[in-house]
Amino acid sequence: MKAQDDFLQTIEDFYKIHTHYEDFEKAKINKAWEYLLEYSKTHERPCGESFELHPLRVASILAKSKLDADCIVAGLLHECEDVENLFGKEVGNIVKGACRITNLKIQNKTLQQADSVRKMLFAMIDDIRIILVKLADRLDRMRFLKNLSEEKQKSVATEVLEIWSPLANRLGMSSLKDELEDLGLKYTNPDAYEQIKRLVQLKKGERSVYLERAEKEIYKSAAKQNLEISISSRAKHFYSIYQKMRKRGKAPDEIYDLLALRIICKDTAACYSLIGIVHTLWKPMEGRFKDYIAMPKTNGYQSLHTTVMCEGFPLEIQIRTSEMHSVAEHGVASHWLYKKGKSKDSVSVENLSIINQLKALQAENKNDAELFAEIKDELLGDSIYVFTPQGDVRELPAGSTAIDFAYSIHSRIGETIVGAKADGNIIPLSAPLKNTQIIEILTNPQSHPTENQLHSVKTARARSKIRSWLLQNESNFSGNTAGTFETPKELPAQKEITSQKEEREGKDHSEEPIKIRIGDTTNFMVKSAKCCNPIYGDEIIGYVSRGRGLIIHRVGCDNFYRIPNVAERSVSVVWEEKPIILHKKKSQN
Repeated sequence: MKAQDDFLQTIEDFYKIHTHYEDFEKAKINKAWEYLLEYSKTHERPCGESFELHPLRVASILAKSKLDADCIVAGLLHECEDVENLFGKEVGNIVKGACRITNLKIQNKTLQQADSVRKMLFAMIDDIRIILVKLADRLDRMRFLKNLSEEKQKSVATEVLEIWSPLANRLGMSSLKDELEDLGLKYTNPDAYEQIKRLVQLKKGERSVYLERAEKEIYKSAAKQNLEISISSRAKHFYSIYQKMRKRGKAPDEIYDLLALRIICKDTAACYSLIGIVHTLWKPMEGRFKDYIAMPKTNGYQSLHTTVMCEGFPLEIQIRTSEMHSVAEHGVASHWLYKKGKSKDSVSVENLSIINQLKALQAENKNDAELFAEIKDELLGDSIYVFTPQGDVRELPAGSTAIDFAYSIHSRIGETIVGAKADGNIIPLSAPLKNTQIIEILTNPQSHPTENQLHSVKTARARSKIRSWLLQNESNFSGNTAGTFETPKELPAQKEITSQKEEREGKDHSEEPIKIRIGDTTNFMVKSAKCCNPIYGDEIIGYVSRGRGLIIHRVGCDNFYRIPNVAERSVSVVWEEKPIILHKKKSQN
Protein backbone atom coordinates (compact mmCIF):
# COMPACT_ATOMS: atom_id res chain seq x y z
CA MET A 1 0.00 0.00 0.00
CA LYS A 2 1.40 3.37 -1.01
CA ALA A 3 2.07 6.07 1.54
CA GLN A 4 -0.12 9.17 1.48
CA ASP A 5 2.94 11.24 0.54
CA ASP A 6 3.39 9.30 -2.72
CA PHE A 7 0.40 11.02 -4.31
CA LEU A 8 1.58 14.60 -3.69
CA GLN A 9 1.88 16.75 -6.80
CA THR A 10 1.54 20.36 -5.62
CA ILE A 11 1.89 22.46 -2.47
CA GLU A 12 -1.92 22.56 -2.29
CA ASP A 13 -1.91 18.76 -1.89
CA PHE A 14 0.61 19.23 0.95
CA TYR A 15 -1.72 21.63 2.83
CA LYS A 16 -4.70 19.27 2.45
CA ILE A 17 -2.77 16.69 4.49
CA HIS A 18 -1.00 19.05 6.88
CA THR A 19 -3.50 21.60 8.12
CA HIS A 20 -1.66 22.80 11.26
CA TYR A 21 0.55 25.49 9.67
CA GLU A 22 -0.51 29.11 10.13
CA ASP A 23 -0.44 31.85 7.50
CA PHE A 24 2.98 33.27 8.36
CA GLU A 25 4.45 29.74 8.17
CA LYS A 26 2.70 29.07 4.88
CA ALA A 27 4.26 32.23 3.47
CA LYS A 28 7.75 30.79 4.15
CA ILE A 29 6.81 27.39 2.74
CA ASN A 30 5.17 28.90 -0.37
CA LYS A 31 8.28 30.98 -1.06
CA ALA A 32 10.44 27.85 -0.89
CA TRP A 33 8.04 25.96 -3.19
CA GLU A 34 8.19 28.71 -5.83
CA TYR A 35 11.99 28.69 -5.63
CA LEU A 36 12.01 24.88 -6.00
CA LEU A 37 9.78 25.05 -9.09
CA GLU A 38 12.20 27.48 -10.76
CA TYR A 39 15.17 25.32 -9.73
CA SER A 40 13.44 22.22 -11.17
CA LYS A 41 13.28 23.76 -14.65
CA THR A 42 17.03 23.30 -15.04
CA HIS A 43 17.41 19.98 -13.21
CA GLU A 44 16.34 16.46 -14.12
CA ARG A 45 16.18 13.05 -12.48
CA PRO A 46 17.45 9.89 -14.24
CA CYS A 47 14.10 8.15 -13.61
CA GLY A 48 12.24 10.89 -15.53
CA GLU A 49 10.17 12.07 -12.55
CA SER A 50 9.65 15.83 -12.12
CA PHE A 51 12.49 17.13 -9.95
CA GLU A 52 10.27 18.88 -7.38
CA LEU A 53 8.20 15.83 -6.36
CA HIS A 54 10.84 14.10 -4.24
CA PRO A 55 11.54 17.24 -2.12
CA LEU A 56 7.77 17.76 -1.72
CA ARG A 57 7.41 14.22 -0.35
CA VAL A 58 10.38 14.77 1.97
CA ALA A 59 8.73 17.92 3.31
CA SER A 60 5.52 15.95 3.87
CA ILE A 61 7.34 13.23 5.86
CA LEU A 62 8.84 15.97 8.05
CA ALA A 63 5.45 17.65 8.44
CA LYS A 64 3.97 14.42 9.84
CA SER A 65 6.15 15.06 12.88
CA LYS A 66 4.78 18.62 12.90
CA LEU A 67 8.25 20.07 12.48
CA ASP A 68 8.62 23.83 12.27
CA ALA A 69 8.38 25.84 9.05
CA ASP A 70 12.19 26.27 8.77
CA CYS A 71 12.62 22.50 8.73
CA ILE A 72 9.87 22.10 6.10
CA VAL A 73 11.56 24.75 3.96
CA ALA A 74 14.88 22.93 4.35
CA GLY A 75 13.16 19.70 3.29
CA LEU A 76 11.88 21.35 0.12
CA LEU A 77 15.29 22.82 -0.68
CA HIS A 78 17.59 20.04 0.58
CA GLU A 79 18.99 19.41 -2.92
CA CYS A 80 19.36 23.09 -3.83
CA GLU A 81 22.35 25.39 -3.44
CA ASP A 82 22.98 28.90 -2.11
CA VAL A 83 19.67 29.38 -0.31
CA GLU A 84 20.93 31.25 2.75
CA ASN A 85 20.51 34.74 1.25
CA LEU A 86 16.85 34.11 0.44
CA PHE A 87 15.78 31.94 3.36
CA GLY A 88 18.06 32.86 6.25
CA LYS A 89 21.08 31.38 8.02
CA GLU A 90 19.17 28.70 9.93
CA VAL A 91 17.64 27.17 6.79
CA GLY A 92 20.93 27.68 4.95
CA ASN A 93 22.88 25.67 7.54
CA ILE A 94 20.41 22.77 7.44
CA VAL A 95 20.50 22.66 3.63
CA LYS A 96 24.31 22.88 3.51
CA GLY A 97 24.61 20.06 6.03
CA ALA A 98 22.10 17.92 4.12
CA CYS A 99 23.90 18.54 0.81
CA ARG A 100 27.26 17.56 2.35
CA ILE A 101 25.80 14.26 3.55
CA THR A 102 24.21 13.58 0.14
CA ASN A 103 27.63 13.89 -1.50
CA LEU A 104 29.27 11.46 0.96
CA LYS A 105 29.77 7.87 -0.14
CA ILE A 106 28.59 6.03 2.96
CA GLN A 107 29.47 2.39 2.43
CA ASN A 108 29.84 1.15 5.97
CA LYS A 109 31.76 -2.00 5.08
CA THR A 110 34.81 -0.05 3.95
CA LEU A 111 37.04 1.53 6.56
CA GLN A 112 38.28 4.07 4.05
CA GLN A 113 34.83 5.64 4.12
CA ALA A 114 34.40 5.61 7.90
CA ASP A 115 35.29 9.29 7.72
CA SER A 116 32.08 9.83 5.73
CA VAL A 117 30.03 8.27 8.52
CA ARG A 118 31.85 10.47 11.03
CA LYS A 119 31.06 13.64 9.07
CA MET A 120 27.44 12.60 8.71
CA LEU A 121 26.98 11.97 12.42
CA PHE A 122 28.97 15.00 13.56
CA ALA A 123 26.60 17.17 11.49
CA MET A 124 23.99 16.47 14.19
CA ILE A 125 26.03 18.43 16.72
CA ASP A 126 25.52 21.61 14.67
CA ASP A 127 21.78 21.11 14.11
CA ILE A 128 20.05 17.78 14.57
CA ARG A 129 17.46 18.79 11.97
CA ILE A 130 20.13 18.10 9.31
CA ILE A 131 19.80 14.40 10.11
CA LEU A 132 16.00 14.63 10.35
CA VAL A 133 15.92 15.97 6.77
CA LYS A 134 18.27 13.20 5.59
CA LEU A 135 16.23 10.51 7.32
CA ALA A 136 13.10 11.76 5.52
CA ASP A 137 15.08 11.87 2.27
CA ARG A 138 16.28 8.30 2.79
CA LEU A 139 12.77 7.04 3.59
CA ASP A 140 11.31 8.51 0.41
CA ARG A 141 14.14 7.03 -1.68
CA MET A 142 13.53 3.63 -0.08
CA ARG A 143 9.84 3.84 -1.04
CA PHE A 144 10.87 4.19 -4.70
CA LEU A 145 13.84 1.80 -4.61
CA LYS A 146 12.19 -0.53 -7.13
CA ASN A 147 13.25 1.89 -9.89
CA LEU A 148 16.95 0.98 -9.36
CA SER A 149 18.91 -2.09 -10.42
CA GLU A 150 18.81 -5.16 -8.13
CA GLU A 151 22.45 -4.70 -7.13
CA LYS A 152 21.88 -1.03 -6.25
CA GLN A 153 18.71 -1.91 -4.34
CA LYS A 154 20.57 -4.33 -2.09
CA SER A 155 23.44 -1.90 -1.53
CA VAL A 156 21.17 1.00 -0.51
CA ALA A 157 18.94 -1.25 1.63
CA THR A 158 21.95 -2.70 3.48
CA GLU A 159 23.17 0.81 4.25
CA VAL A 160 19.70 1.69 5.57
CA LEU A 161 19.61 -1.32 7.90
CA GLU A 162 23.11 -0.79 9.23
CA ILE A 163 23.27 3.02 9.44
CA TRP A 164 19.99 4.87 8.97
CA SER A 165 17.40 2.76 10.80
CA PRO A 166 19.64 2.35 13.90
CA LEU A 167 20.16 6.11 13.81
CA ALA A 168 16.38 6.69 13.69
CA ASN A 169 16.10 4.33 16.64
CA ARG A 170 18.70 6.28 18.65
CA LEU A 171 16.71 9.44 17.97
CA GLY A 172 13.53 7.73 19.20
CA MET A 173 11.72 7.93 15.85
CA SER A 174 10.04 4.52 15.97
CA SER A 175 7.52 5.10 13.18
CA LEU A 176 10.20 6.08 10.67
CA LYS A 177 12.56 3.36 11.94
CA ASP A 178 9.95 0.62 11.48
CA GLU A 179 9.24 1.59 7.88
CA LEU A 180 12.94 1.86 7.03
CA GLU A 181 13.54 -1.60 8.49
CA ASP A 182 10.66 -3.21 6.62
CA LEU A 183 11.76 -1.68 3.32
CA GLY A 184 15.35 -2.66 4.06
CA LEU A 185 14.27 -6.29 4.59
CA LYS A 186 12.21 -6.21 1.39
CA TYR A 187 15.32 -5.55 -0.70
CA THR A 188 18.00 -7.42 1.27
CA ASN A 189 16.00 -10.62 1.80
CA PRO A 190 12.93 -10.55 -0.45
CA ASP A 191 12.09 -14.23 0.15
CA ALA A 192 11.84 -13.76 3.93
CA TYR A 193 9.88 -10.53 3.43
CA GLU A 194 7.28 -12.19 1.18
CA GLN A 195 7.01 -15.21 3.49
CA ILE A 196 6.30 -13.00 6.52
CA LYS A 197 3.93 -10.81 4.51
CA ARG A 198 1.89 -13.86 3.43
CA LEU A 199 1.72 -15.16 7.00
CA VAL A 200 0.54 -11.81 8.39
CA GLN A 201 -2.12 -11.47 5.70
CA LEU A 202 -3.24 -15.08 6.16
CA LYS A 203 -3.73 -14.60 9.90
CA LYS A 204 -5.35 -11.17 9.54
CA GLY A 205 -8.95 -12.27 10.08
CA GLU A 206 -8.07 -14.65 12.89
CA ARG A 207 -5.92 -11.94 14.49
CA SER A 208 -8.69 -9.33 14.30
CA VAL A 209 -11.17 -11.50 16.18
CA TYR A 210 -8.59 -12.36 18.85
CA LEU A 211 -7.55 -8.73 19.38
CA GLU A 212 -11.15 -7.50 19.41
CA ARG A 213 -11.92 -9.85 22.28
CA ALA A 214 -8.88 -8.64 24.21
CA GLU A 215 -9.75 -4.98 23.58
CA LYS A 216 -13.34 -5.55 24.75
CA GLU A 217 -12.12 -7.05 28.04
CA ILE A 218 -9.82 -4.08 28.70
CA TYR A 219 -12.45 -1.47 27.83
CA LYS A 220 -14.96 -3.20 30.09
CA SER A 221 -12.58 -3.35 33.08
CA ALA A 222 -11.34 0.21 32.54
CA ALA A 223 -14.92 1.55 32.46
CA LYS A 224 -15.59 0.03 35.87
CA GLN A 225 -12.82 2.25 37.25
CA ASN A 226 -13.96 5.30 35.24
CA LEU A 227 -10.77 5.33 33.18
CA GLU A 228 -10.89 6.91 29.71
CA ILE A 229 -8.67 5.03 27.30
CA SER A 230 -8.22 4.34 23.60
CA ILE A 231 -6.78 1.10 22.24
CA SER A 232 -5.16 0.34 18.91
CA SER A 233 -4.05 -3.11 17.78
CA ARG A 234 -1.43 -4.17 15.29
CA ALA A 235 0.81 -6.97 14.12
CA LYS A 236 4.47 -6.29 14.74
CA HIS A 237 6.32 -4.93 11.74
CA PHE A 238 7.95 -7.42 9.40
CA TYR A 239 11.56 -6.74 10.36
CA SER A 240 10.92 -7.36 14.07
CA ILE A 241 9.32 -10.71 13.14
CA TYR A 242 12.35 -11.48 10.98
CA GLN A 243 14.69 -10.69 13.89
CA LYS A 244 12.71 -13.05 16.15
CA MET A 245 13.01 -15.77 13.50
CA ARG A 246 16.78 -15.37 13.37
CA LYS A 247 17.18 -15.18 17.14
CA ARG A 248 15.04 -18.22 17.89
CA GLY A 249 15.82 -20.24 14.77
CA LYS A 250 12.13 -20.59 13.89
CA ALA A 251 9.97 -20.23 10.80
CA PRO A 252 7.41 -17.37 10.69
CA ASP A 253 4.49 -19.71 11.46
CA GLU A 254 6.27 -20.84 14.63
CA ILE A 255 6.46 -17.32 16.06
CA TYR A 256 3.42 -16.60 18.23
CA ASP A 257 4.14 -13.31 20.03
CA LEU A 258 3.49 -11.22 16.92
CA LEU A 259 0.55 -9.23 18.22
CA ALA A 260 0.52 -5.99 20.19
CA LEU A 261 -2.00 -3.63 21.76
CA ARG A 262 -1.28 0.02 22.51
CA ILE A 263 -3.37 1.72 25.19
CA ILE A 264 -3.43 5.52 25.42
CA CYS A 265 -4.40 6.91 28.83
CA LYS A 266 -5.32 10.38 30.04
CA ASP A 267 -2.42 10.74 32.48
CA THR A 268 0.45 8.87 34.14
CA ALA A 269 -1.62 7.73 37.10
CA ALA A 270 -4.10 6.11 34.72
CA CYS A 271 -1.24 4.23 33.02
CA TYR A 272 -0.33 2.54 36.29
CA SER A 273 -3.98 1.77 37.01
CA LEU A 274 -4.24 0.15 33.58
CA ILE A 275 -1.22 -2.09 34.10
CA GLY A 276 -2.93 -3.41 37.23
CA ILE A 277 -6.10 -4.11 35.25
CA VAL A 278 -4.21 -5.91 32.49
CA HIS A 279 -2.32 -8.10 34.97
CA THR A 280 -5.60 -8.96 36.67
CA LEU A 281 -7.18 -10.02 33.38
CA TRP A 282 -4.25 -12.13 32.16
CA LYS A 283 -1.16 -13.66 33.69
CA PRO A 284 1.96 -11.61 32.89
CA MET A 285 4.97 -13.42 31.47
CA GLU A 286 7.95 -13.41 33.81
CA GLY A 287 10.63 -10.85 33.05
CA ARG A 288 8.60 -9.06 30.37
CA PHE A 289 7.35 -6.06 32.39
CA LYS A 290 9.34 -2.85 31.87
CA ASP A 291 8.63 0.55 33.39
CA TYR A 292 10.00 3.15 30.98
CA ILE A 293 7.80 5.83 32.55
CA ALA A 294 9.63 5.89 35.86
CA MET A 295 12.93 5.19 34.09
CA PRO A 296 12.76 6.70 30.56
CA LYS A 297 15.16 5.66 27.82
CA THR A 298 17.87 8.18 27.04
CA ASN A 299 16.10 9.25 23.83
CA GLY A 300 13.10 10.35 25.92
CA TYR A 301 10.93 7.28 25.29
CA GLN A 302 8.35 6.57 28.01
CA SER A 303 5.86 3.73 28.20
CA LEU A 304 4.85 0.71 30.26
CA HIS A 305 5.54 -2.62 28.53
CA THR A 306 4.18 -6.01 29.46
CA THR A 307 3.52 -9.34 27.76
CA VAL A 308 0.62 -11.47 28.98
CA MET A 309 -0.74 -14.90 28.12
CA CYS A 310 -4.14 -14.21 26.53
CA GLU A 311 -6.13 -17.26 25.39
CA GLY A 312 -2.95 -19.32 25.32
CA PHE A 313 -0.91 -16.87 23.19
CA PRO A 314 1.58 -14.12 24.17
CA LEU A 315 0.15 -10.63 23.74
CA GLU A 316 2.38 -7.58 24.05
CA ILE A 317 0.76 -4.48 25.56
CA GLN A 318 2.14 -0.93 25.71
CA ILE A 319 0.53 1.70 27.93
CA ARG A 320 1.32 5.42 27.67
CA THR A 321 -0.19 8.92 27.57
CA SER A 322 -0.80 10.78 24.30
CA GLU A 323 2.22 13.01 25.00
CA MET A 324 4.40 9.95 25.54
CA HIS A 325 3.06 8.47 22.33
CA SER A 326 4.06 11.58 20.37
CA VAL A 327 7.62 11.28 21.66
CA ALA A 328 7.63 7.52 20.96
CA GLU A 329 6.54 8.03 17.35
CA HIS A 330 8.56 11.11 16.48
CA GLY A 331 11.39 11.05 19.03
CA VAL A 332 13.65 14.06 18.96
CA ALA A 333 11.50 15.58 16.19
CA SER A 334 8.71 16.09 18.74
CA HIS A 335 10.82 18.84 20.34
CA TRP A 336 10.21 21.03 17.28
CA LEU A 337 6.42 20.92 17.50
CA TYR A 338 5.12 24.40 16.82
CA LYS A 339 3.03 25.70 19.72
CA LYS A 340 0.46 28.13 18.45
CA GLY A 341 0.85 31.57 19.94
CA LYS A 342 4.18 30.66 21.54
CA SER A 343 7.80 30.58 20.50
CA LYS A 344 9.35 27.42 19.12
CA ASP A 345 10.30 24.86 21.77
CA SER A 346 13.79 23.89 20.68
CA VAL A 347 15.42 20.68 21.87
CA SER A 348 18.16 20.68 24.49
CA VAL A 349 20.82 18.64 22.74
CA GLU A 350 22.75 18.27 26.00
CA ASN A 351 20.05 15.85 27.15
CA LEU A 352 20.50 13.48 24.20
CA SER A 353 23.01 10.72 24.92
CA ILE A 354 23.91 10.30 21.25
CA ILE A 355 24.90 13.98 21.03
CA ASN A 356 27.08 13.69 24.12
CA GLN A 357 28.70 10.55 22.71
CA LEU A 358 29.37 12.32 19.42
CA LYS A 359 30.97 15.24 21.24
CA ALA A 360 33.21 12.82 23.11
CA LEU A 361 34.15 11.13 19.83
CA GLN A 362 34.86 14.47 18.22
CA ALA A 363 37.30 15.35 21.01
CA GLU A 364 39.26 12.10 20.67
CA ASN A 365 41.94 11.49 18.07
CA LYS A 366 40.89 8.13 16.66
CA ASN A 367 41.96 6.35 13.50
CA ASP A 368 39.32 5.15 11.03
CA ALA A 369 39.27 1.58 12.33
CA GLU A 370 38.72 2.63 15.95
CA LEU A 371 36.15 5.24 14.98
CA PHE A 372 34.19 2.87 12.78
CA ALA A 373 34.16 0.14 15.45
CA GLU A 374 32.87 2.58 18.05
CA ILE A 375 30.17 3.96 15.76
CA LYS A 376 28.94 0.45 14.98
CA ASP A 377 29.06 -0.84 18.57
CA GLU A 378 28.08 2.17 20.62
CA LEU A 379 26.17 4.66 18.50
CA LEU A 380 24.32 2.37 16.11
CA GLY A 381 24.38 -0.97 17.91
CA ASP A 382 21.93 -2.41 20.43
CA SER A 383 21.80 -0.79 23.86
CA ILE A 384 20.97 -1.86 27.39
CA TYR A 385 19.71 0.36 30.19
CA VAL A 386 21.06 -0.23 33.69
CA PHE A 387 20.71 1.82 36.85
CA THR A 388 22.80 3.16 39.69
CA PRO A 389 21.63 2.39 43.26
CA GLN A 390 20.24 5.96 43.28
CA GLY A 391 18.03 5.18 40.26
CA ASP A 392 19.99 7.11 37.61
CA VAL A 393 19.79 5.42 34.20
CA ARG A 394 22.91 4.57 32.19
CA GLU A 395 22.75 3.57 28.55
CA LEU A 396 25.53 1.18 27.50
CA PRO A 397 26.20 -0.92 24.39
CA ALA A 398 24.86 -4.47 24.66
CA GLY A 399 27.60 -6.69 26.08
CA SER A 400 29.00 -4.03 28.41
CA THR A 401 30.45 -5.12 31.74
CA ALA A 402 30.52 -3.68 35.25
CA ILE A 403 33.89 -2.15 34.36
CA ASP A 404 32.28 -0.27 31.46
CA PHE A 405 29.55 0.88 33.83
CA ALA A 406 32.13 2.10 36.37
CA TYR A 407 33.99 4.16 33.75
CA SER A 408 30.70 5.61 32.50
CA ILE A 409 30.22 7.13 35.96
CA HIS A 410 33.76 8.42 36.55
CA SER A 411 37.29 7.49 35.49
CA ARG A 412 38.46 7.16 39.10
CA ILE A 413 35.68 4.68 39.88
CA GLY A 414 36.70 2.64 36.85
CA GLU A 415 40.38 2.69 37.85
CA THR A 416 39.73 1.48 41.41
CA ILE A 417 36.97 -1.06 40.77
CA VAL A 418 37.47 -4.39 42.55
CA GLY A 419 33.99 -5.88 42.40
CA ALA A 420 30.38 -5.34 41.46
CA LYS A 421 26.87 -6.33 42.42
CA ALA A 422 23.87 -6.67 40.12
CA ASP A 423 20.54 -6.47 41.94
CA GLY A 424 22.39 -7.16 45.20
CA ASN A 425 24.36 -10.21 44.00
CA ILE A 426 28.12 -10.32 43.39
CA ILE A 427 28.89 -10.78 39.67
CA PRO A 428 32.15 -11.31 37.75
CA LEU A 429 33.55 -8.01 36.55
CA SER A 430 33.68 -9.28 32.99
CA ALA A 431 30.12 -10.67 32.89
CA PRO A 432 27.84 -8.89 30.37
CA LEU A 433 25.28 -6.75 32.18
CA LYS A 434 21.57 -7.33 31.62
CA ASN A 435 18.88 -4.81 30.81
CA THR A 436 17.35 -2.94 33.81
CA GLN A 437 19.82 -4.34 36.39
CA ILE A 438 20.76 -2.12 39.36
CA ILE A 439 24.56 -2.06 39.45
CA GLU A 440 26.65 -1.28 42.53
CA ILE A 441 30.39 -0.79 42.13
CA LEU A 442 32.88 -1.82 44.84
CA THR A 443 36.19 0.08 44.87
CA ASN A 444 39.54 0.00 46.61
CA PRO A 445 41.90 3.03 46.54
CA GLN A 446 44.90 0.70 46.08
CA SER A 447 43.39 -1.05 43.06
CA HIS A 448 44.36 -0.16 39.49
CA PRO A 449 43.51 -1.16 35.88
CA THR A 450 44.85 -4.45 34.52
CA GLU A 451 45.41 -5.90 31.08
CA ASN A 452 42.87 -8.55 32.01
CA GLN A 453 40.26 -5.80 32.29
CA LEU A 454 41.26 -4.41 28.91
CA HIS A 455 40.13 -7.64 27.27
CA SER A 456 36.81 -7.60 29.14
CA VAL A 457 35.43 -4.14 28.36
CA LYS A 458 33.09 -3.19 25.53
CA THR A 459 33.05 0.62 25.45
CA ALA A 460 35.69 2.77 23.79
CA ARG A 461 35.81 5.04 26.86
CA ALA A 462 36.79 2.17 29.16
CA ARG A 463 39.29 0.75 26.64
CA SER A 464 40.90 4.15 26.13
CA LYS A 465 41.20 4.88 29.86
CA ILE A 466 42.59 1.45 30.73
CA ARG A 467 45.06 1.46 27.83
CA SER A 468 46.23 4.95 28.75
CA TRP A 469 46.82 3.94 32.40
CA LEU A 470 48.70 0.78 31.42
CA LEU A 471 50.94 2.63 28.96
CA GLN A 472 51.88 5.13 31.65
CA ASN A 473 52.32 2.68 34.54
CA GLU A 474 53.16 -0.77 33.17
CA SER A 475 56.53 -1.00 31.43
CA ASN A 476 55.75 -4.44 29.99
CA PHE A 477 52.50 -3.31 28.36
CA SER A 478 52.88 -2.94 24.60
CA GLY A 479 49.49 -1.41 23.88
CA ASN A 480 48.48 -4.28 21.61
CA THR A 481 44.95 -5.43 22.52
CA ALA A 482 44.30 -7.72 19.61
CA GLY A 483 45.09 -10.89 21.57
CA THR A 484 42.56 -12.89 23.52
CA PHE A 485 42.77 -15.31 26.41
CA GLU A 486 43.69 -18.86 25.50
CA THR A 487 41.02 -21.36 26.49
CA PRO A 488 42.26 -24.93 25.96
CA LYS A 489 39.73 -27.70 26.29
CA GLU A 490 41.45 -29.23 29.34
CA LEU A 491 43.70 -28.14 32.19
CA PRO A 492 47.38 -29.15 32.47
CA ALA A 493 48.24 -32.69 33.53
CA GLN A 494 48.26 -33.54 37.23
CA LYS A 495 52.06 -33.91 37.04
CA GLU A 496 52.41 -30.19 36.23
CA ILE A 497 50.06 -29.23 39.07
CA THR A 498 52.03 -31.39 41.54
CA SER A 499 55.25 -29.75 40.39
CA GLN A 500 53.81 -26.29 41.10
CA LYS A 501 52.81 -27.42 44.59
CA GLU A 502 56.33 -28.70 45.26
CA GLU A 503 57.75 -25.28 44.39
CA ARG A 504 55.87 -23.90 47.40
CA GLU A 505 57.30 -26.48 49.83
CA GLY A 506 57.85 -25.29 53.38
CA LYS A 507 54.40 -23.65 53.69
CA ASP A 508 51.87 -26.03 55.41
CA HIS A 509 48.23 -25.23 54.49
CA SER A 510 45.95 -24.85 57.56
CA GLU A 511 42.27 -25.77 57.78
CA GLU A 512 41.22 -22.18 58.55
CA PRO A 513 38.96 -20.85 55.77
CA ILE A 514 40.17 -18.04 53.52
CA LYS A 515 38.55 -14.63 54.00
CA ILE A 516 38.82 -11.95 51.34
CA ARG A 517 37.41 -8.51 50.63
CA ILE A 518 35.70 -7.16 47.51
CA GLY A 519 35.71 -3.38 47.79
CA ASP A 520 34.37 -2.45 51.20
CA THR A 521 32.51 -5.75 51.59
CA THR A 522 34.28 -8.35 53.75
CA ASN A 523 33.93 -11.86 55.09
CA PHE A 524 33.34 -13.63 51.81
CA MET A 525 33.96 -17.32 52.42
CA VAL A 526 35.95 -18.76 49.53
CA LYS A 527 38.24 -21.63 48.58
CA SER A 528 41.92 -21.65 47.75
CA ALA A 529 43.03 -23.05 44.38
CA LYS A 530 45.15 -26.16 44.95
CA CYS A 531 47.27 -25.50 41.87
CA CYS A 532 48.95 -22.39 43.32
CA ASN A 533 48.01 -22.38 47.05
CA PRO A 534 47.78 -18.58 47.55
CA ILE A 535 48.81 -17.34 50.98
CA TYR A 536 48.14 -14.08 52.78
CA GLY A 537 50.23 -11.37 51.16
CA ASP A 538 50.13 -12.86 47.66
CA GLU A 539 48.47 -10.77 44.97
CA ILE A 540 45.29 -12.70 44.21
CA ILE A 541 42.41 -12.90 41.80
CA GLY A 542 39.03 -14.64 42.11
CA TYR A 543 37.24 -16.99 39.76
CA VAL A 544 33.49 -17.69 39.97
CA SER A 545 33.30 -21.43 39.38
CA ARG A 546 30.20 -23.39 38.46
CA GLY A 547 28.95 -25.14 41.56
CA ARG A 548 31.98 -24.49 43.83
CA GLY A 549 31.65 -20.77 44.53
CA LEU A 550 34.56 -18.33 44.48
CA ILE A 551 38.04 -19.83 43.98
CA ILE A 552 41.15 -17.77 44.77
CA HIS A 553 44.31 -18.02 42.61
CA ARG A 554 47.61 -16.20 42.80
CA VAL A 555 48.00 -13.52 40.14
CA GLY A 556 50.33 -15.01 37.57
CA CYS A 557 49.10 -18.57 38.08
CA ASP A 558 49.45 -20.25 34.68
CA ASN A 559 46.45 -22.47 35.26
CA PHE A 560 44.17 -19.52 35.97
CA TYR A 561 44.57 -18.10 32.46
CA ARG A 562 43.96 -21.52 30.91
CA ILE A 563 40.53 -21.87 32.49
CA PRO A 564 37.80 -21.72 29.81
CA ASN A 565 35.88 -18.39 29.85
CA VAL A 566 38.14 -17.00 32.58
CA ALA A 567 37.78 -13.44 31.23
CA GLU A 568 34.02 -13.60 31.75
CA ARG A 569 34.10 -15.12 35.23
CA SER A 570 36.98 -13.40 37.05
CA VAL A 571 36.55 -11.08 40.04
CA SER A 572 39.09 -8.65 41.51
CA VAL A 573 39.67 -9.51 45.19
CA VAL A 574 42.05 -8.59 48.03
CA TRP A 575 42.77 -10.16 51.39
CA GLU A 576 40.70 -9.09 54.36
CA GLU A 577 42.64 -6.30 56.09
CA LYS A 578 43.18 -8.21 59.34
CA PRO A 579 45.98 -10.72 58.62
CA ILE A 580 44.86 -14.32 58.63
CA ILE A 581 47.50 -16.99 59.27
CA LEU A 582 46.86 -19.62 56.65
CA HIS A 583 50.26 -21.34 56.73
CA LYS A 584 52.79 -22.23 59.42
CA LYS A 585 56.50 -22.66 59.07
CA LYS A 586 57.94 -26.14 59.48
CA SER A 587 59.39 -26.77 62.95
CA GLN A 588 63.17 -26.67 63.02
CA ASN A 589 63.89 -29.61 65.34
